[in-house]
Formats: sequence, C-alpha cells, structure tokens
Amino acid sequence: MATYVLVHGGGHGGWCYQPVARLLRAAGHEVYAPTLTGLGERAHLVGPHVDLDLHIQDVVALLHYENLREVILVGHSYGGMVITGIADRAADRVGRLVYLDAANPVNGQSLVDVAGPIIQATRPTGKVVDGVELVLIPFPEAGAFYGVTNPDDIAWMADRLTPHPWRCFEQPLTLTNEAAVWAIPQYHIVCTSTLATRDPELMAKARADGRLWDIDTGHDLMITEPQATANALTEVAVS
Repeated sequence: MATYVLVHGGGHGGWCYQPVARLLRAAGHEVYAPTLTGLGERAHLVGPHVDLDLHIQDVVALLHYENLREVILVGHSYGGMVITGIADRAADRVGRLVYLDAANPVNGQSLVDVAGPIIQATRPTGKVVDGVELVLIPFPEAGAFYGVTNPDDIAWMADRLTPHPWRCFEQPLTLTNEAAVWAIPQYHIVCTSTLATRDPELMAKARADGRLWDIDTGHDLMITEPQATANALTEVAVS
C-alpha cells in the first residue's frame, strides 16, 4: 500500500482529485488531497498573506501532523511549484515526486518564470478584492480553460473553482536543500499536447528512465481521465 498526497493547481482545491482518489483508495492506497489556503473550501481564508511559501507550509504541516513518510507527492500545474518546495522543507518524508502536467521549477524561479505567457494571460482579467490581486476568476464555462469538455464535469467545476492570489504565481521558489530535493526520484505524467512546450532534455531523460507517461487529454487530466491518471500513479508506486 502506498501513501499519496495530491496537491492541486491554481484556482482548484482538493475536491478536483475526488475521481482519482476514489480509484486509488479502492486499490487499497492511502490518499490525502489537501486544499491550499485561500482556495476551495478554504477560500474564506484568502488574504494578503497567501503566497507560495504559505502553500508549501500547508502541506509540510500535513506531513508532520499526520506523521506521513515515504509519500508519493503529486502536484498538478501550479502544484508543481508547491511540491518542489515541500521536498526542500521535508525531504525526509517524501519518497517520490510526481509532476502532473505541472510546472517544473528550479531554485529562484516563479510560476511566471516557468509558465510565461500562459500564466501572464490570466492577469488582465483578474481583479483586486480587499487589497488582494486575484486571477483565474471563475465563470460558468471555466472548465473549458482547463481542457475539460464534458458538460457535466464543467458544471461540477463551475460550483467549485475559486479565484487565486496572483502573489502565489509571482513569488520565486526558494530552495535551501537542493541536493536532497534532486535526490528524490521524479516522475512526470503529462498531457500529450503539452509535451512540445516542456524542457526536451528533462522529458527525454524521464522517458529513458521509464518515468514519463503522456495522456492524450486536457490539462485537468485528473478530471478528464481519472482512470488513466490513477493507473499511472499506481505504476509510480511499483516502479
């Protein structure tokens, strides 16, 4: 039995992993899908203090208080920034890192640095609320922005997506324990359509090492292809 900690991306919450979590639990695995501060059911906690560092601390605290070790730590999209920081702060608790169509940062990079025009494009449609700059403002068909096409899934997402503080995206990642971070085995589950936009050397090495899966679906692959995503995560556990 493996222990998975599933970290969501921008504008989402732990809720987005429900289909995958059900499949992994049915296979006997232990699954945690925390919601980061200021998002999802914790949207009421949004404020000027919410940034990348706080989101990293959210999950580091979970690992500590639940006494989790050798976890398979999964990050989707912006969650790639978060899991890299978690690995830096709690390397002794992380057994594998899985980047789920996610950002692959190095020390000193922000999501703006990694994702460039894609994430910058969300800023003009944002707004400032109580002094907090928010982006990824939800709208009824927002699921399509994340590559979701099923109308039922889009409706489900419309009730749950929340705005995301811009500060999280522009704050650089600070790593102080890089040797330990990069010693943790890394795996990549990506959408076929995004492969061309990724670091070719990183992807080639992951493929050669048997640590790359590509799924032909939209960016929110945990929603659009939960079975294929769960299958890949299961293969990570036994690799």
